[in-house]
Amino acid sequence: MLHPSYSDLMKVVNGEVEPGEAKVVSSRYSIVMATSKRARQIISGDEPLVDEEDRKPLSIAIDELNQSKIQILGDEE
Repeated sequence: MLHPSYSDLMKVVNGEVEPGEAKVVSSRYSIVMATSKRARQIISGDEPLVDEEDRKPLSIAIDELNQSKIQILGDEE
């Protein structure tokens, strides 16, 4: 099981959205794509924004998203 859950990650990502505005993400697919892209960046040499603790790049990317160290940009941005 993924910790945090997809729904928890979606709440974090959409937490800055004002009522009435479109959500940044509305599906698990967006979360998967964002974290996989960040994991590839870490693999290619980007410095992790959270403590590594000998974890895999995808786990680091999920923690970065959960701690709001990275953000998912909408289509307009």
